[in-house]
Amino acid sequence: MNKFEKHVQSKNNDISDCAIAFAVAFSGLTVIYVVAQVFQIVAGV
Repeated sequence: MNKFEKHVQSKNNDISDCAIAFAVAFSGLTVIYVVAQVFQIVAGV
């Protein structure tokens, strides 16, 4: 058995991975929204 077959399952927790993915996606969309609002305020529309 080689070293790649010993640990086939990930040790990460699915709930924490899901929470991190949600936080990253939410913060990315928030940054896009804030930048768009700043441009709208600066343009005076």
